[in-house]
Amino acid sequence: MTGLLDVLVLTARDAERAEAGGADRVTLVGTLDHGGLSPEPGLVAAVRKATSVQVRPVVRLREGFSTDGGEAIRLKGLISAYLEEGADGMVLGFVNGLGQVDLEILEALAGEGSWPWTFHRAFDSLHDPDRAWRDVRELPRLDAVLTAGSARDVEAGLDDLLARAKADPTVARLIMAGGGLRPDHVAWLARTGVSAFQVSSSVRPNRSLAADVDPQLVHAWRILLDAEVSQSGSRGSLPFAG
Repeated sequence: MTGLLDVLVLTARDAERAEAGGADRVTLVGTLDHGGLSPEPGLVAAVRKATSVQVRPVVRLREGFSTDGGEAIRLKGLISAYLEEGADGMVLGFVNGLGQVDLEILEALAGEGSWPWTFHRAFDSLHDPDRAWRDVRELPRLDAVLTAGSARDVEAGLDDLLARAKADPTVARLIMAGGGLRPDHVAWLARTGVSAFQVSSSVRPNRSLAADVDPQLVHAWRILLDAEVSQSGSRGSLPFAG
């Protein structure tokens, strides 16, 4: 039993180096502005050509986590373009004016097709986490929720993640822990059934997002995840399905 390792990348070179280190999947952004915005379809094509791992581009065009019907048309076009260029799935997530999961927009964007997707860290901005976890169960083909358990980072949200994963195997299966994730967090999370993790600055020299992904640092995470998830599996934890 192994963990799922997702690496945040900005270029085809990043993606190639992430794969060389043992990543299972890459989350692709075009820019880190406002927490990560959509790449151009041509970048998706370049990443697809450079790698064989799963590629999931971020579908988000502006600051904040809200959108509207007019922009949704553009987003649907972007999703179609990404699929044509070889994307395996998407990363998206929108919040309505009440601070809740925008089910209407997400069902409009993800309701058709067969591609899997990740709810990105917009999830950590929702006002009522209990309701949010109930809402995401209704979303078609969602197989991961990228969350730190808090709007800050995993260190601040670790207790919440552990409690939710321990209490609900479905939540444990959906959680992809990320956002300031540290190696010492992994064992705690794996013991509650969490087996999907995202890393970004921690796989780059000096933790600088201006530097290329380092395959050796990715490999260190690969070894750690596999060891901890395997040990937890032998104790009866649930594997990640997705």
